[in-house]
Amino acid sequence: MEPRKLLEIMSVAERLKDAARHCDTSGGRRESVAEHSWRTALMAYFVSDEFPGADLEKLLKMCLIHDLGEAFTGDIPTFEKTEADEEKEEKLLSAWIQSLPEPYGREMQALFAEMKERASLEARIFKALDNLEALIQHNEADIRTWLPLEYSLQMTYGNDKVEFSEYMKKLRDEVRRDSRRKIQEKTELS
Repeated sequence: MEPRKLLEIMSVAERLKDAARHCDTSGGRRESVAEHSWRTALMAYFVSDEFPGADLEKLLKMCLIHDLGEAFTGDIPTFEKTEADEEKEEKLLSAWIQSLPEPYGREMQALFAEMKERASLEARIFKALDNLEALIQHNEADIRTWLPLEYSLQMTYGNDKVEFSEYMKKLRDEVRRDSRRKIQEKTELS
């Protein structure tokens, strides 16, 4: 890849460092989209032994690129994101992907299509981890940062995404246990 083009691409990706997500870190600051993507990829690496039939390189690429559209729109929490928001993000991301040199543009377009369809093992693993990472981060944040609707979301969000795998269901159960424990501790302190 031409050095100038790489720098242009990195400039777009850098926006994800400043794009704050809805959730706080355990240290009390807003998490960035880049941090969420990085930790989703790290989770993929650490669960790869549970999915020996999965293509780890493809899975890691999915985790790393999945929120690139938010470089153009910012993060909109899932419970606030409308169909119009999704269409706008998809349109802006697609235009940017078309500007990428080959083979990157074609590969990225194919990865996004695969993630959207969730037909492949890698896409199902990615989506489960994407949802679970958000829940884990909420559990790590101060519960005072939770919105009222997040108490129920911590119990239900991502349940459908883990159904394909016994391992993912067990992981979801552990995350839910941590959420219950956090809620119980708050109740006891109140």
